[in-house]
Amino acid sequence: MRALSTLFLAGLVCAAPAFAQNPKPNIVFILADDLGYGELGCYGQKLIQTPNIDRMAAEGMRFTQFYAGSTVCAPSRSVLMTGQHLGHTRVRGNAGGNYASQTLGASDITVARVLQQSGYATALVGKWGLGEAGSTGDPRKHGFDYFFGYLNQTHAHNHFPDFLWRNGEKVSLPNDIVRVGTVEGAGYSVKRVAYGDDKFGEEAIAFIERSKDKPFFLYLSLVTPHANNERARALGEGNEVPDHGPYAGKPWHDSLKNHAAMVTRMDRDVGSVLTQLKRLNLDDRTLVLFTSDNGPHKEGGPNYDPAFFNVSGPLTGLKRSLTDGGIRVPFIARWPGRIKPATESAHVGYFGDMMATFVELTGGKRPPKLDSISIVPTLLGRGTQPKHPYLYWEFYEQGASQAVLMDGRWKALRLKTLTAPIQLFDLANDIGEKTNVAAKNPKLVERAVELMKTVRFDNEHWKLAASPKSAAKK
Repeated sequence: MRALSTLFLAGLVCAAPAFAQNPKPNIVFILADDLGYGELGCYGQKLIQTPNIDRMAAEGMRFTQFYAGSTVCAPSRSVLMTGQHLGHTRVRGNAGGNYASQTLGASDITVARVLQQSGYATALVGKWGLGEAGSTGDPRKHGFDYFFGYLNQTHAHNHFPDFLWRNGEKVSLPNDIVRVGTVEGAGYSVKRVAYGDDKFGEEAIAFIERSKDKPFFLYLSLVTPHANNERARALGEGNEVPDHGPYAGKPWHDSLKNHAAMVTRMDRDVGSVLTQLKRLNLDDRTLVLFTSDNGPHKEGGPNYDPAFFNVSGPLTGLKRSLTDGGIRVPFIARWPGRIKPATESAHVGYFGDMMATFVELTGGKRPPKLDSISIVPTLLGRGTQPKHPYLYWEFYEQGASQAVLMDGRWKALRLKTLTAPIQLFDLANDIGEKTNVAAKNPKLVERAVELMKTVRFDNEHWKLAASPKSAAKK
């Protein structure tokens, strides 16, 4: 294989056709929902069993400083799909019932569209959250040949839904529904028969089977271990799972058993995908990536304590935090014969880098106006890996907040108001963000303030100066 093309301009431009002379690799991107940095055995978890993901890390590469697109669901997925950070991507927050502000536009170019145009069979199985049926954000309008799952993220809270979407049609499931709120399908089931993620595992295996003779892109967007918020509010328990699995005999509260069982069930589904690839002799032709959309939740109900499992590991914060506990996520890459096994990378990347990475791997056409660096040099150990001079986030709940990570080390936070003082943390020596060193580093603070002003712009629905009244917890 030829040496990788040199990337330049601080990694914001890259050459695409490095693999054009060889068969295009399959790509499987597996996204967990609200899984914390410390919830996998390979990231230090001691109580929850994740043997398949741990094996995936042993057979591939584990990243130690990789970031989600946002600290909550919809904007994180928008960053992933568009290759643009939160100052540029269209969807920048969870927006409750204001669907227009949480919907991709017709002009948005997604990684699925780029791969589809490169000859890939494309499928989204699981949770979407970026557009309702028939809207400009419908996944079939953004490069997915096939879709099965939840369109609406509030609907996706319900792990035992009474229906799911297959392309443009509703598929009934044998669960009843106690409806909560106005979103169709949102609520909880009393007659719990079919578990949503079980269905997603089956659909993923089937898609790989029928696509085995051509390059494919599978976006497997699982809902575990997200809590059912509506059930938690109504019944006091939101960690939904068919059974306690290996934790049935543990002297824990049922809520803790439920959460652990959700994570282990998710691990089982990852193992099923890896087994299918091996069975079909697709292992050495397939890049598999595993990560989470944001940090861990605390929404399982009053009896669920995330500290019991040390879900954030050495990091501070949870979902909805701009400290690293809310945005730094596990990220594992496996590609037998291409990625060296049992390797660890400290390269600082984020969801937006998937666009440039997939473009380089597949010879696709790079869209304009990206905030994306290919991580192919790191994955394959070839060429020079460009680095981000900064990464940027903004958040609209409980006021307007911003975060910028400079040179992979210096983390600046401005929380809840645009006039709040800048906090600065040295992640190289303070991974838990405990000591504010802003007073000792005025030039870095000045740089952070300038970046927060200049690397973003408002769009029609998301204006940083005034947090949208529709922004709501999801």
